[in-house]
Amino acid sequence: MARQPRLVVAGYPHHVIQRGNNRQPIVLDDRDRSAFLAELRRAAADHRLLIHAYVLMDNHVHLLATPEAPTELGRAMQALGRRYVGWFNHRYGRSGGLWEGRYKASIVETDRYFLACQRYIELNPVRASLVASAAEYRWSSARHHLGMETDQLVSDHSVFWALGNTPFDRQAAYRALLEQGQDGTETQWFTRATLAGRVLGSDVFIHRLSALTDRSLVPRPRGRPKRVSPDSVPINDEVK
Repeated sequence: MARQPRLVVAGYPHHVIQRGNNRQPIVLDDRDRSAFLAELRRAAADHRLLIHAYVLMDNHVHLLATPEAPTELGRAMQALGRRYVGWFNHRYGRSGGLWEGRYKASIVETDRYFLACQRYIELNPVRASLVASAAEYRWSSARHHLGMETDQLVSDHSVFWALGNTPFDRQAAYRALLEQGQDGTETQWFTRATLAGRVLGSDVFIHRLSALTDRSLVPRPRGRPKRVSPDSVPINDEVK
């Protein structure tokens, strides 16, 4: 049976997961990590892909990214694989593929789930017990969003900018959002939905997207996370 084409729509954020083959590492040291992110930045620039959030783990990577054209997400991921895998194979004297099949992607409803998805991505090292807080992990966009450094790979989304009128306001609000954490139900919802290619959105959004793409989309699974909106996050002196 032919596999269903991946759903990619220009102008919408997509949650992307790419895993190492058989859960094997895709990076072995900081030199690999730096090379991977450099190639990701190059691929994103070449193929008009806006990266809003990311986390690079030892055997997989998560992205929250918006393609400017439907074909550009796939082309960017292909370019990343071609360049980085070639570099990795040359460095370690190996051959063959590095990825576990095709990358997985799911469209994210901006207003309802964008911030929750960004938090899900940047809390990945905390869930893996690698660090106590997202700010401690060097290989993600969390430090950028918390104002600890400027990451040239990241293009902040308008939903993130809506957290506050100044950088301090946005950073404080997002820090509070990260400190809220996520429960297991929300985490599983994001993971399972993305691996299955299901839309991360409300029923209304899914129906609208179905009409836009002329494609019947699988309803979201039960146990979806609650809406995360700027109004629900304390800012300024309300943040302790």
